[in-house]
Amino acid sequence: MNPGNAPAHRVPRRSPPRRSWLEFLRIFVHTPSVVGAERPFLLTLAREMEALGLRTTQYAGLLAVQGPRPDDALVSVHVDRHGLLCTGPSEFQYAAFIAQHKGERDGDSVSEQTYRLLLERFVGEEVIAYEPWGGAYLGRGTIREAQFCEHRGNVFFEVSDLEHVPAGCPVAYADYLESNDAFVTAQLDNVLSVALAASLFAEGFAGTALFTCQEEAGRSWRFVHDYVVRTSCRPKRFLVLDTSPFPDSESATRQQVVLRHRDAHAEFDRRLADELRGYCENLGVAYGFKDEFVESVNRRHLVEGGRPMSYGNTELGRLAAFSGGLMNGVTVQIPTTGYHTNEETAAVAAVEGVQHLLTRILLERNP
Repeated sequence: MNPGNAPAHRVPRRSPPRRSWLEFLRIFVHTPSVVGAERPFLLTLAREMEALGLRTTQYAGLLAVQGPRPDDALVSVHVDRHGLLCTGPSEFQYAAFIAQHKGERDGDSVSEQTYRLLLERFVGEEVIAYEPWGGAYLGRGTIREAQFCEHRGNVFFEVSDLEHVPAGCPVAYADYLESNDAFVTAQLDNVLSVALAASLFAEGFAGTALFTCQEEAGRSWRFVHDYVVRTSCRPKRFLVLDTSPFPDSESATRQQVVLRHRDAHAEFDRRLADELRGYCENLGVAYGFKDEFVESVNRRHLVEGGRPMSYGNTELGRLAAFSGGLMNGVTVQIPTTGYHTNEETAAVAAVEGVQHLLTRILLERNP
């Protein structure tokens, strides 16, 4: 109660406590974000970023988060994760194939080869159906069987206990997270990179981050391109954060940071890649170039008669190719194993190495 005309007492507003990448990961992993149904996750992300005093703006296909100097650097991170979509009574298909442009499904795409190899990994996984607009949970079930239908060109799943789910509802893998001093395990691609970007803002990153949708369907680059054209954004540096799959822990843990000169679509910004290489060497952060790893594997396969490994398809490669090089930069990736499963694993040392590098180039280096 305020007697008379005494001035009202104002309680000083406390600054929000800083959160580490692992704290953000624990928050974000519990919000589903199936490709094509990312809105509930973007709402959670916007609330967390606004709590840090940051400006957030949602556009079709992405959430833009701006610090006080938005042109310092542009960071792109995709928020979508693999899951299923209910397409009829007790019918569940792989969501990325539904969202993807059908013209890209010609039987020879890297993504289709990958899905064929991963089918058996999903059998026995617990899943959660959710409402795509607000994120309310609609039920839990278990994947009993998965198979690729040649006639319809997609992966179909038999799921228990979700017979009541209506068509159009996404189904995410259960919100599983395990961590210790050495490793972190969950459906990390790409919630881990989102958590890392959020922690950079918590530490004082002043630039812009674009949290994009439908990367797993090969469409996120379009949203980044539209944002750059719409806003006439001209960042001093452009980085794309992601995870990078390796076949086993031995090959993954040889480096903390994965860089690239190129992917299957385009050459990246060599000057910036060399700059990051120099930072890694100065900081004592172990690094490797994914394209060089692929080339070494293919040389061995050439001798042994194995199938060549692809350079991979990335958001940055598609963006650089489409824009004729007008938009280009580098990828900074965290090496993982168990790609596109609920047991994808990253070494804590790798995450901290990437964080160390990003802190140095985005927070400490004078633009």
